[in-house]
Amino acid sequence: MTANRTVERLSTVGLGFGGAPVGNLYRAIDDATAHAAVQAAWDGGVRYFDTAPHYGLGLSERRLGAVLRDKPRDEFLLSTKVGRLIRPASAPQEQDDEGFAVPGDQMRVRDYSADGVRRSLEESLERMGLDRFDIVFIHDPDDHWQEAVDGAVPELERMRSEGIIGAWGAGMNQWEMLHRFVTETDIDVIMLAGRYTLLDQSAREDLIPACAQRSVGIVDVGVYNSGILANPDPSVHATFNYAPAEQEVLERAQALAALCTEWGTTLPAAAIAFVQRDPAITNVTLGMRTPEQVASNLAHVSAEFPEGFWGAAVERGLITVDPATLR
Repeated sequence: MTANRTVERLSTVGLGFGGAPVGNLYRAIDDATAHAAVQAAWDGGVRYFDTAPHYGLGLSERRLGAVLRDKPRDEFLLSTKVGRLIRPASAPQEQDDEGFAVPGDQMRVRDYSADGVRRSLEESLERMGLDRFDIVFIHDPDDHWQEAVDGAVPELERMRSEGIIGAWGAGMNQWEMLHRFVTETDIDVIMLAGRYTLLDQSAREDLIPACAQRSVGIVDVGVYNSGILANPDPSVHATFNYAPAEQEVLERAQALAALCTEWGTTLPAAAIAFVQRDPAITNVTLGMRTPEQVASNLAHVSAEFPEGFWGAAVERGLITVDPATLR
């Protein structure tokens, strides 16, 4: 399978399952709940699953693998990430200090070298109990550009050319360096976190057109901006980009929620629909923790959304892009 075919297939598999929550992001869940969430996604037709060593110090990969290793491998797409090796902690702590509710007896070691890429993928495959990944993303190389382009990029390109992986990309919480990857490398796909949402359309002016021009796929993640768009009432979890939302952001989210009520829909449904309706977006992937969250997200995706909402939101200055005009 060529890289283009992998990205084309990614555009056809529907909603993606983001594996950070089953790695105990923010709070712990047991194995049974995590496994049930992955199984519920499979039963609901989800055929793209994304994970990373970073998510729970390998816990997400182990939990996803426990379910997916029994599924027909050719029927789903799987991605993981490189750039963080999991190693015994030099100074063990009771709890992980990077947002995951797991023991702190291991640590992340940044490594974007060719050797680091190989070791990372070998260890991820072992944790998952699977034989291959379809897509591999360079994970958060914000302060490691040179090492990534000198080490990870050529190694991933070699793996792609040899058919070891189907495609490679980069995943980040910023758009500026992703723009460099798109314009300066032969990247296949990016994972864009939180920079193209109802509350933040900063990637639309430069990055997204560059992707379209170079036929680079876009997996849009973080569409709830870490929580503020995840509930009909944004004040329930007013976290924006992993920090308490500033008043201006909260007020805009509340105005969007009020407009959703006027149009007979909800804020999370609008958050998903906004990115799904943009033809430049290849796939939308959502983090899911429980079977109930899976069911809710699948219901949002399948529900009919009022197209007039977009024009009203633009007219009120709540969004800068009307996705209804992009098709």
